[in-house]
Amino acid sequence: MSDVSHRGRIIGITPETTSVEIISESACSACHAAGLCGLAEAKVKVIEVPTVGWGKLHSVGDEVEVVLKASMGHKAVWIAYVVPLFVLVGALLGLVSAGVGEVVAGLSAIGAVAVYYGIVYLLRDTLRNEYIFTIK
Repeated sequence: MSDVSHRGRIIGITPETTSVEIISESACSACHAAGLCGLAEAKVKVIEVPTVGWGKLHSVGDEVEVVLKASMGHKAVWIAYVVPLFVLVGALLGLVSAGVGEVVAGLSAIGAVAVYYGIVYLLRDTLRNEYIFTIK
């Protein structure tokens, strides 16, 4: 399976982590008319990479390639999008079939998704330890 990689620039180095700034651009940002149409966007993201093993090889301002295993990207999609969809649809169908009114069922299903994301938020440190970027 392939890896997901992004070009970035090192903006900070500590003994534990190295902060790498990447610019995530939409597909239309490369279009020659992107400045006129207003739909193009680019977001600056900061990724923290463990410094262990290569800390002396790079310095602040260096251009690097940040890599994540593709399987971790797929797992993130499941956590962020697929499971909440199942929670929403499952709660909605379950409540409607139990005879609860549609408005209450809809609001409860949205509440169930909010609870799911709350749990993901509480587990953020555990998830952060699973998603480890490396510098290539």
